[in-house]
Amino acid sequence: MKIYSIIPAAGSGERMQALQSKTLIPIKGIPAIYMAVKKLCDFSDKVFVVIREEEQKSFSETLKGLPVEFVKGGATRRESVQNALNKIEDLNSIVLIHDGARPLISKTLIKNIIATAKEFGTAVPAVKITDTIKRSLDGNYIGATVDRSELYTVQTPQAFRADWLKEAYFSFSDSTTDDAALIEKLGKKIKMVQGERENIKLTYKEDIALAEKISGFSFPTVGFGYDVHKLTEGRKLILGGVEIPFDVATHAVIDALLGASALGDIGSLFPDSSKEFKDINSLSLLIKVNNILAEHGLMPYNIDVTIAAQMPKLFPFIPAMRKNIADALNIKEEFVSVKATTTERLGFEGRGEGIAAYAVASVCR
Repeated sequence: MKIYSIIPAAGSGERMQALQSKTLIPIKGIPAIYMAVKKLCDFSDKVFVVIREEEQKSFSETLKGLPVEFVKGGATRRESVQNALNKIEDLNSIVLIHDGARPLISKTLIKNIIATAKEFGTAVPAVKITDTIKRSLDGNYIGATVDRSELYTVQTPQAFRADWLKEAYFSFSDSTTDDAALIEKLGKKIKMVQGERENIKLTYKEDIALAEKISGFSFPTVGFGYDVHKLTEGRKLILGGVEIPFDVATHAVIDALLGASALGDIGSLFPDSSKEFKDINSLSLLIKVNNILAEHGLMPYNIDVTIAAQMPKLFPFIPAMRKNIADALNIKEEFVSVKATTTERLGFEGRGEGIAAYAVASVCR
């Protein structure tokens, strides 16, 4: 059974007083929408992100490297979801709908939602209300106290059988902020799953500070890497994945990332005595390291590389090196710096005997 995810992110963010979609607002440096999409991509066969047409460039840059399809949003949330739903033809599937403004969704909750929806056809995360509830008719005075014993707040992602969801959207024209309400009108029972109090929605400005406080993300940790290669006549010179007319740069980046993550070094993970890694493309190793970081809840934040070589002149190749490293790590090029320097003919680099690279990397937890 295939799993599809729809993430509405076409809202104006009016209550947040944001100049762009509130889902693009960073939580300790990481855009909220990236945090949500990255987790859902791990469980979905396809992820649809619904956006305003004028924000296509911003979302494309923010979600670069993630396998998503953008869908043009509508005038209401209902229209936006329906635009994405129209692209799902497999009725024997499960559809998750998740607010792009809920960045702190956990993988555990996603797993529980999918498993429940597969069994019951519906799954909605819910949290029991613990505060005392009051009713007011004028917004100034309390009119009555409401019995909270049967009250819950619901969250996203909400998951439903695709055929039920499509039938509900086709049958009812209600403009709703909750997809479960439409499924209820079909006469289907909504299965509740224990939600998470940390799974907050960014609605007002103060929610950003709250999300940062409870997110558990640390400020970046920093690692240092160093590598040196002997120059050999007749051997290709490759730096940052670019063949030059010798790859210490990428190896140094790998060691810096592993150092910042306290996960060992390139030699321990990819020993040169192993046939598996003999002559392997260095960018392939960098992608493997990025996956290892992800398994430990880490992600690269920025990279700074300095290559020391008397020759050849490396300046023309720096843009391609930056792009290769950024693509391998799924980060923007603006967070990757590559510099080249000579040693004024001093040392083995200056004598043309070899080439060295120094790298500093920071990672976020």
